[in-house]
Amino acid sequence: MGRQSTPVTARAAALEIVRTLRGAGHIAYFAGGCVRDELLGLSPTDYDVATDATPERIRSLFKRTNEVGEAFGVVLVTLAVPEGGPQVETVEVATFRTDGPYTDKRRPDSVTFGSAEQDARRRDFTVNALFLDPLQPSEPGSQVAGRVIDLVNGRPDLGSRIIRAVGDPDARLSEDHLRALRAVRLAARLAFTIEPATAAAITRHTSDLRGVSRERIGEEMRRMFAHPSRAAAATLLEQLRLDAPVLEEPPMRRSGSALSNLPTSSPSYPTCLAAWALDRGLALQDSAIDALVRRYRSALCLSNDERDELAATLRALEILETQWTSLRISGQKRLAGRHPGFPGGLALFTARNPTAAAAVTTCIEALKATPSGLCPEPLLTGDDLVAAGWKPGPAFKQLLEDVYDAQLEDRVRTPAEAMELAGRFRV
Repeated sequence: MGRQSTPVTARAAALEIVRTLRGAGHIAYFAGGCVRDELLGLSPTDYDVATDATPERIRSLFKRTNEVGEAFGVVLVTLAVPEGGPQVETVEVATFRTDGPYTDKRRPDSVTFGSAEQDARRRDFTVNALFLDPLQPSEPGSQVAGRVIDLVNGRPDLGSRIIRAVGDPDARLSEDHLRALRAVRLAARLAFTIEPATAAAITRHTSDLRGVSRERIGEEMRRMFAHPSRAAAATLLEQLRLDAPVLEEPPMRRSGSALSNLPTSSPSYPTCLAAWALDRGLALQDSAIDALVRRYRSALCLSNDERDELAATLRALEILETQWTSLRISGQKRLAGRHPGFPGGLALFTARNPTAAAAVTTCIEALKATPSGLCPEPLLTGDDLVAAGWKPGPAFKQLLEDVYDAQLEDRVRTPAEAMELAGRFRV
């Protein structure tokens, strides 16, 4: 597929597709989120094209196509663009359509190809239902290259920073219940307000979200929490009472600030979920952690790795908050250097208690400066003991752990010293 898309190459590819379609006698516009983002002065790397050309016609006009949703009028078109060096871009090209009933509350049972206006009116939110003709002159004073086509009054909503459902909000939400979470994600990411009638409809339909697959809900939450606006998104979820069906637990308002105080760009998804859980009153006890991890695994369709990281992160935080100062040097080094949840646990500790976390960070720097360092390779292994004639047994593991503790505390510094200490431990 080539290099990652850039705003220049992505737009160039979409523009070339529009030119080709127009040259063949069709209507073709940029559509949806890319138009919204351009009008907001952002630089999208994902462009969609909407056209009156049928999927069959689209395939006939381009050499490289992929039929990802022909029944819904969607074709992926791949082409090379020269801007910024050789680059291959793939653009979603969709035929103008109107949707039939959404029996499965996810996709329409059928679609009918239609006009640009019909296509705009079947979309979710007005700010996502704008088109842009990139081949027409820009409007006076516009910073966007092309003419905006607004068939649902989306541009005033964009100017007022409002998320509003297209048409009847209850109808839009009943078609696809996941639109409630998309409204939250979009409002949080753009710092927009959800229009009152749309917000009220979301609240009325909260229970409907339980009918959406946990996989789809989990993916929407990943996207929501991957953005620095994650705390604003969590607040909106709670205000609209969406937290209950999302997490499969009673609705609750955050009383802590761990999620808000996390670094804006670096925390992992499990760390963000842990912060949200703490803000919602999670007690740092093994039984409570175990129950939460099981619930979130099911509710958000967490992968095995995400589940394990969530549990490890919370347990590392518990050690930091209750045991760090009483740990021996070896225990502190083991936690900081080898515990899988330590990076997330320290991020959470910093968010909850920055002064105490700063002291831990200072201590870790001192531990790194010791002769053995923070996380050295063991001076003595089980293979070494076997080679020395020792018979493997249940005591091997604990003996090696004790020798490694001595290494971490710089009581042994060579393999010979480690072997000698093992002999004394053996006696």
